Amino acid sequence: MLIIPAIDLKDGQCVRLRQGEMDDATVFSDDPASFVSHWLGQGARRMHLVDLNGAFAGKPRNLDAVKRIIAAIDGEVPVQLGGGIRSLETIEMYLDAGIDYVIIGTAAVKQPGFLHEACDAFPGHIIVGLDAKDGKVATDGWSKITDHDVVDLAQRFQGYGVESVIYTDIGRDGMLSGVNIEATVRLAQALTIPVIASGGLTNLDDVRKLVEVADEGIEGVITGRAIYAGTIDFKAAQELADELVAA
Repeated sequence: MLIIPAIDLKDGQCVRLRQGEMDDATVFSDDPASFVSHWLGQGARRMHLVDLNGAFAGKPRNLDAVKRIIAAIDGEVPVQLGGGIRSLETIEMYLDAGIDYVIIGTAAVKQPGFLHEACDAFPGHIIVGLDAKDGKVATDGWSKITDHDVVDLAQRFQGYGVESVIYTDIGRDGMLSGVNIEATVRLAQALTIPVIASGGLTNLDDVRKLVEVADEGIEGVITGRAIYAGTIDFKAAQELADELVAA
């Protein structure tokens, strides 16, 4: 069970949004690369990057910050990145720069043919990010709720060859209200590829609950506001997860 630190980039800074609102951002650092070094020192085994400006613009907007982060990681752990991934050229550019996994979100829902092409062109490097509220997929930075059922769509994308699914409960992300375990397990049970939970991790009890259901196919959980606001100690969370898995 991986506890995966999130570094959300807005205007080159490390921030966290509340409920996906760009104008409700808390700035945690002007130097995101230094935060990467901190999380590596705390035992992180994967990093999660999001180009928030890119997600809204539809193309990369924080490339300089991303490159500095990649240099700081220096191949030590895998890096996954999402936000503004709308073309095969963008995917190739990020993979060439040192990103291990590219996350396709809105574009996967709106242009499933693009996701299929990406999986064919870059096998093993494509993760799909599905954001949902009450089981329905959201797009465009969570501003639009679709009629797509998240389980049905995830199964379809699994058939395309995606590496894994990041599932975000957008009713909980950035709100420190606990992970939606039930919905995450329901999705994982319907798939054979791993699911990474996201949204709502608050404390060590959430880590315990996730480890209890890890065998259902939940590979890890992404955490942002909790580790920056201090409601959860990252090092303690990863150590607890490792202990429980080994028990």
